[in-house]
Amino acid sequence: MKISSTVTMAMAIAVASLLFANASAQTDGEQLFTQGQDVGNPKLKGSMEYNPVTRIYTLTGAGTNMWAKADEFFMAWRQVTGNFTLSAKVAFEGKATNAHRKIGLIIRESLTADSRYADIALHDDGLVSLQYRSETGGETREVVAERKRTGFLTLERTGSKIVMKVANDGFTNEPSGEIELSLPASCYVGLFICSHEADVVEKARFNEVQFQSLAPRQPKVSSILEILDVTTGKRSIVKEFPYQIEAPNWTPDGRWLVYNSGGRLYKLPPSGAGEPQPINTDFAVRCNNDHVITADGKYIAISNSPVEGGGSRIYTLPFEGGTPRLITPVGPSYLHGISPDNKFLAYCADRKGNYDIYAIPFEGGNEIRLTTAEDLDDGPEYSPDGKHIWFNSVRTGLMQVWRMNADGSGQQQMTFDESRNSWFPHVSPDGKLVLFITYNKGDLKPNEHLANKNVELRLMPAAGGEPKTLVKLFGGQGTVNVNSWAPDSKRLAFVSYRLED
Repeated sequence: MKISSTVTMAMAIAVASLLFANASAQTDGEQLFTQGQDVGNPKLKGSMEYNPVTRIYTLTGAGTNMWAKADEFFMAWRQVTGNFTLSAKVAFEGKATNAHRKIGLIIRESLTADSRYADIALHDDGLVSLQYRSETGGETREVVAERKRTGFLTLERTGSKIVMKVANDGFTNEPSGEIELSLPASCYVGLFICSHEADVVEKARFNEVQFQSLAPRQPKVSSILEILDVTTGKRSIVKEFPYQIEAPNWTPDGRWLVYNSGGRLYKLPPSGAGEPQPINTDFAVRCNNDHVITADGKYIAISNSPVEGGGSRIYTLPFEGGTPRLITPVGPSYLHGISPDNKFLAYCADRKGNYDIYAIPFEGGNEIRLTTAEDLDDGPEYSPDGKHIWFNSVRTGLMQVWRMNADGSGQQQMTFDESRNSWFPHVSPDGKLVLFITYNKGDLKPNEHLANKNVELRLMPAAGGEPKTLVKLFGGQGTVNVNSWAPDSKRLAFVSYRLED
């Protein structure tokens, strides 16, 4: 169940191309930094003043140094979550006692003396450097800028990348140095001063201070369509795609793998030969990753979100393409199973605020509610003999695999894993094995199945028993949302992903 992320890929790319989002730049009189304090307990205390007319911050501060394994300095700060850019025109006041006194812009994990941090430090002798401590209590390192005695500094964070930009005559977009630094999403960001002398207080001015939140960087997604031999554990790559694809089906005759991308369906030989061929779904161009092929291979059922809104609906059409026929007029409805006799469709649907499992005649008609548990029941799929529907449910806490009779009776929990959330059970064509995907317990909520996670494909006997891990991979949403077993019950198709900046 999900409106596929690929449907809005073009939108995401457009958003990622914007330089700034959710801007919070300083306006007249606005004081960005209202908190100021000494870090590391300097002998002499520092202070901060702000003039709302000139918008100048004046900082005074002492401190022995910002180096080695601990720091002493004064900082004006605010807590910032996510990516940002902070700029300021900086200048010392008065004659220096120590040529290594320093001022600048800073981001810190915490306000403890030995915190992980990065800063752009302008020293009185003209040295400009990107200083950083990558481990709490670790040594400080630096990247020295070629330009000296600059007055304009910009500190930028994008994910784990920290960038230093410096100039003499205005803010610049040209990096002067950058590092990779692991920091939490929420950090302390601000202005700083350090006298480099325990018994001396220095003063500095920070003018033209600007702050903006940056839109999150959208990593490039590459998709790897793979086949796994469950008898040998061997993985083989069918094809790599420089974009996102999801949810491969294997057609009953073994000729094709069917997947969705960008709201449309495509088919490709399991050999990977040739180019993917689109399946004509007519007006249905917002398909998500819930598509199922009938046992005779003649029809394909899809979940598609109408342009007019209202959530996903289920349609059927000939496998070779055609005009989809609406089956569920009420949404949201997310397809997952077709009975082997082609008489019923099984799906997950939100009705009055609760997601349950329903069945409906293949030709349309009245839907039949099969589960009534609170929260989420999802992923219903018929067994090859048509006697059971396998599904996943969060009713006992974590997401677990369940099974019930096709009429909804005899609901039975089949997995009891207390360390993982188990999703999307898929029964092999011979009815002997069940494949499903698991997420680590702490990586998401039990009722979430997200993309870009470390997951496992696991296998268990259809009669019940201890599951075993087949493969660990980076994926999740889109990896095996639909039944992807080969007709021989020995191979299965899945999608893994790779993120690239």
